[in-house]
Amino acid sequence: MTPTRVNISALRKRFGRLEVLRGVDTTIAPGRITAIVGPNAAGKTTLIKTILGMVRPDSGSVLVDDAAVGRDPAYRERIGYMPQAARFPEQLSGREVIGLLSAVRGRRNELDRELITLLRLEPYLDRPVRTLSGGTRQKLNAAVSFLFRPSLLILDEPTAGLDPVAAGLLKDKVLRAPGEGTTVILTSHIMSEVEELAQDLVFLVEGSVVYQGPVAALLEQSGESRLERAIAGILSGAAA
Repeated sequence: MTPTRVNISALRKRFGRLEVLRGVDTTIAPGRITAIVGPNAAGKTTLIKTILGMVRPDSGSVLVDDAAVGRDPAYRERIGYMPQAARFPEQLSGREVIGLLSAVRGRRNELDRELITLLRLEPYLDRPVRTLSGGTRQKLNAAVSFLFRPSLLILDEPTAGLDPVAAGLLKDKVLRAPGEGTTVILTSHIMSEVEELAQDLVFLVEGSVVYQGPVAALLEQSGESRLERAIAGILSGAAA
């Protein structure tokens, strides 16, 4: 499997009077883990939803490999998405959710069921989603995002709601993903988690990119040993 490249050019989006994305230019390198971070209301969620085709930009473009987002939706078949809070049909069981998604994608074989096993989800798959705890729903959310062996994986606050053991298993899976041909984009408010997982960083402030590049390069430039302090330096500079 060939990992996906994402090219974002001059991306702008406004909701009423609020300009959420202000000419965002960045490239998500294939076969690497990139974190999109920033303070609240920086535009992270809007940027992710634009890549997914869930938000239509006012101007600019997003290319997933050579496919322009907003034209042919077929590119989405390459994407695995773990939202911060999944909304599965409440009346369906976990197994029915997996079956429905498999039917929609036309893929029933070669599913990646590793997280179902590691997270011990099998006993819960025949229960209606409405009966599952928040943590079990989040485990199902994680397992589904990897299920179809995506070449692009988008994870929005992936460890939110997971216990430490489940979070560790998921992070191990994420770290292995680039070696298996997957490009990973993630968001997280936990800088230690970003430092643990991400190779590259796109830092947004008020809808604009104020840093993009390797995490290691940012630490070196800032003279800091921890990402949290390096990020604080970026914010101080942006506010000056």
